[in-house]
Amino acid sequence: MTGTGTPVPGISADAEPAQGIPGDAEPDPGQLADLAVELAVRAGELMVRHRAAGLSVSTKSSATDVVTDADQAVEQFLRTALAQLRPGDSILGEETGATDPAGSPVRWVLDPIDGTVNYLLGLPQFAVSIAAQVGGQTVAGCVHNPASGDLFRAAAGSGAFLGDRRLTGPRSVPLDQAVVATGFSYDPERRARQGSAAGRLLARIGNLRRLGSAALDLCALAAGWVDMYYEGPLGEWDFAAGLLIATEAGVATSGLRGRPAGVQMVAGAHPEHAGEFFDALTEIGVADIG
Repeated sequence: MTGTGTPVPGISADAEPAQGIPGDAEPDPGQLADLAVELAVRAGELMVRHRAAGLSVSTKSSATDVVTDADQAVEQFLRTALAQLRPGDSILGEETGATDPAGSPVRWVLDPIDGTVNYLLGLPQFAVSIAAQVGGQTVAGCVHNPASGDLFRAAAGSGAFLGDRRLTGPRSVPLDQAVVATGFSYDPERRARQGSAAGRLLARIGNLRRLGSAALDLCALAAGWVDMYYEGPLGEWDFAAGLLIATEAGVATSGLRGRPAGVQMVAGAHPEHAGEFFDALTEIGVADIG
């Protein structure tokens, strides 16, 4: 996949932040998306510089759940920029949790580096993910892979884009021809259950991909690079921006068993084959892994 993102001219991670968007009672999704793009590009530059300089690594929930000093530095950069540009907004970040000022009009959901293991190893499948929510609904988002240059963005009601190309979702193929993307937990016992379910699914699909970034998996679904996707449970930062990009591209999504896509499960497919896919996931026990 070649880089087709459109970098924002004249912006670097060292630059002073651009003029902020006023903290209106009804923020405009397009303006929020523009800000998410600007910050994502700058965060990507910072990410690349940190890796070139060498990384410090520690672990979180398990021995395989790694975090680098770059994860923390990128999130701090984003928090500082948002505090300057939109000081009344709340923030949820993977590395440092939530700040929730009273009456905040917008909530930002940040994953500074989604695909940290790939980032650490030098596999070019990692991204910064930035979403903006109003009234509990994601209305703007950007996912940027600085290794490829791919920059995905969406604003509610305005479609999803990779650079200047409007995204229209995956091809329409039946389950037995579909290339399905998924991911696995850092918890060994849960990962074993997920692996067993994936094995059962393999007998019913075209093939399986595990790329290592939920945000980029959802963007790949929006771009038609994979046909279907499922994963759960996830952190909200993992999917907030990518889910908006996928739905704005026309992807049908579900959390299985009649639930909307969310932290317990995110699944998506072309609308013509989504029902078949969601039923199959339920039948093989994906909805019950927890």
